[in-house]
Amino acid sequence: MFGVTTATPSPAPRTRLSPAQRRTQLLELGVRLLATRSLDELSIDLLAEQAGISRGLMYHYFGGKQGFYEAVVQHAADDLYARTAPPDEGEPMERLLASLAGYVDYVVGNHAGYRSLVKGATAGNDNLRAIYDTTFAALAERFFTSDPGGLVIPDTPAVRLVIHAWQAMVEDLVLTWCDSPAGLSRADLLQVITASLPAIVDTLPG
Repeated sequence: MFGVTTATPSPAPRTRLSPAQRRTQLLELGVRLLATRSLDELSIDLLAEQAGISRGLMYHYFGGKQGFYEAVVQHAADDLYARTAPPDEGEPMERLLASLAGYVDYVVGNHAGYRSLVKGATAGNDNLRAIYDTTFAALAERFFTSDPGGLVIPDTPAVRLVIHAWQAMVEDLVLTWCDSPAGLSRADLLQVITASLPAIVDTLPG
């Protein structure tokens, strides 16, 4: 109108990702999808469809279904470790509470995928078991690196044994609570699992 032409804006140029960036993007998408479905339900076809790429490209990045599963689980395990990092400052018990709050919130937010990981780790899949064991060993090690003076948890073989068993108890308790809270609020749950560790350690001789 009135001899004025309006140019159609050009679409923004697509950002070209490096192969490493694209692979990370796919893993992050896989972890998000895993939050609401089991590992068996997380197929290469589903991820390729959600990502808008070809199935062949998925195989290029992950080599196959098993490689894809393991890469997604490892990425999820790394995410769990990062989200449960205790704050740098604060009283030891406050830092333990913050770390466990991160764990509870992670399990709640990724319940289906987390339960699937536990199932896969206990069902004889050696690679998934290795990821599971390595992650929980690193989480256990935090008790000593975050509290080097042993103000809450002294570093002894007996304490390490107790922590290993306590981790299994916490995992089972949190997963069961997700399905049936039994009248416990999130705050109640955190109080139980946080206070239980030093209480159990205090029962050790010496």
